Amino acid sequence: MNSEERMAVFLDYENLALGARDHLGGTDFDYGPIADALAVRGRTVMRRAYADWSFFDEDRRALTRHQVELIEMPQRMGVARKNAADIKMVVDAIEVAFERDHITTFVMCTGDSDFSPLVHKLREMDKRVIGIGVENSTSRLLPPACDEFLFYDRLEGVETGDEPAPSRRGRGRSRRGAAPAPTTDAGSTTGSRTPAPETTADTSLLEEPAPAPAPALEQGDESDDVGHDRSAQVPSLEVRVAQTLAGLAAAADSVTASVLKRALLRKDPTFSESDHGFRSFGEVLRHLAERNVVELSEGPAAGDPQVTLPERGEREDTFALLVEIVREAGGTVPLSGLKDRVRKHRPEFSEKSLGYRSFLQFCKAAQTDGHIRLDWDEEADGYLVTA
Repeated sequence: MNSEERMAVFLDYENLALGARDHLGGTDFDYGPIADALAVRGRTVMRRAYADWSFFDEDRRALTRHQVELIEMPQRMGVARKNAADIKMVVDAIEVAFERDHITTFVMCTGDSDFSPLVHKLREMDKRVIGIGVENSTSRLLPPACDEFLFYDRLEGVETGDEPAPSRRGRGRSRRGAAPAPTTDAGSTTGSRTPAPETTADTSLLEEPAPAPAPALEQGDESDDVGHDRSAQVPSLEVRVAQTLAGLAAAADSVTASVLKRALLRKDPTFSESDHGFRSFGEVLRHLAERNVVELSEGPAAGDPQVTLPERGEREDTFALLVEIVREAGGTVPLSGLKDRVRKHRPEFSEKSLGYRSFLQFCKAAQTDGHIRLDWDEEADGYLVTA
């Protein structure tokens, strides 16, 4: 428990919100993907976002649902205070570094290179620093200064070019004025799921299974607490487990069942195996192992097996189906629309249940294994897939 990273998150909100709007096709910034990415890296114990919130009036409710503390930095009429929020953010980060020794990792959510000296100082104080920013509005000087840098555009759950995500809100952004224009950098001025409390390892992971349950692996759409409908369906249990396991495996040599369970709870504190018809998390893992979603092996402690994604099995079967569909279509087809063709043959298909964050990444894996070839077509402005 004590070896886990304890993280403080600081958001230069204007930088992120305007970066997403200007470089991701008008997309509203969503803190959820950042929360999910951090959940597999440790416990988030502090979240602060800095901005003049009169410019981001409706964003405040979404951030509050993620337990983000909003630090108000109002602009005074006729007075330019472009760096007021940045200075406050730096002062608070240094104060936290000195006063709260239990915080081991600082997550600086910004693309502004002006924060590079802060990053260097935090690392001098033996703090790990993770940076997060929108790729096209992030200075090239900032990522090398950090221990790890995550581009917001590439996080799971953020709109990607091959699979446009539906708008999260059916309305325009309401603000009491236009936000200040972002500066370029290089220093541009352009918010996570609620963290779960720590849990102990599940001591009954290898108990005898009950008669085969009929788990409800899919959940329908729900409405959030402010009246907006969630346009995306809640991920199935197998998708959630595979996604989380893939993220953990990328950062660690081995993943045990207890580590996986804690990461799932940090992503969604309401997660409970009983909601899906299981009595224990070990029962969940055995069920998913039978479906070839995960593989189980002996772990370092009794009752806490090691969990891995299968190397072959369903993935190879899906690669074979992909090749068959491409050949039936004449041997070469555009990547756009190919996922719909796969789902016509296998309606339950989801690349995320195989551990891939997007269909493009899944196709690149099929190319690496020699099943297909991807070629960029300048005329079509997209990939062509050849069997």
